[in-house]
Amino acid sequence: MKIIYEDNHIVAVSKNCHEIVQGDKTGDEPLSETLKRLIKERDAKPGNVFLGVTHRLDRPTTGIVLFAKTSKALERLNRMFASSEVHKTYWAIVPNVWAQNKELPQEQELKHWLVRREAQNRSFAYDAPRPDAKEARLRYKLLSATERYALLEVQLFTGRHHQIRCQLSHIGLPIRGDLKYGAPRSNPDGGISLHARRVNFIHPVSHKEITLEAPVPEDNLWKALEELSAKG
Repeated sequence: MKIIYEDNHIVAVSKNCHEIVQGDKTGDEPLSETLKRLIKERDAKPGNVFLGVTHRLDRPTTGIVLFAKTSKALERLNRMFASSEVHKTYWAIVPNVWAQNKELPQEQELKHWLVRREAQNRSFAYDAPRPDAKEARLRYKLLSATERYALLEVQLFTGRHHQIRCQLSHIGLPIRGDLKYGAPRSNPDGGISLHARRVNFIHPVSHKEITLEAPVPEDNLWKALEELSAKG
């Protein structure tokens, strides 16, 4: 975890894979508690530190997580996330299928209907509506590629369980390392190559526009694809 932005009302961190945002059945310390302890010690606060969780990232995913430092900011950010006023951009590493299939669009919007199966902790995508499914929409854009892998930029229009992982896998683009959704092998660190790259929103108190960006993981493939994308 690394703090990438902080003021009196909000704090944003860049999460590593394996870190959890909020407590779960594993009993591992969540980021919310780690960050509260850090702030308490750093600022020598005598009392309890308020820190509100505004959204989550899957455990194997890396990137930006926003927390609220005041109840006012938490209430407003919760409302903004619920109404899609916080715009999230992800980066994902997938197989470079474009090397063999020149017809596959390099940019397109995907719309599926997702069904979440709690027992399997997994979602399933369908091409047509069904009674137990929720509509899921995203747009991906090819940013760069090596011989084997491609870097996609993904914008979410809905927030469903494992949405990016499920939808990309459904069209034959499983995220690198994501065994649950069809990747052939795991990553060395056990995470998946899905990164919450950027968030853009209006500050809940100052009302200024805020854009935050998380550095990609310290990994040779991530660095190579990022460098290629910068060259256009």
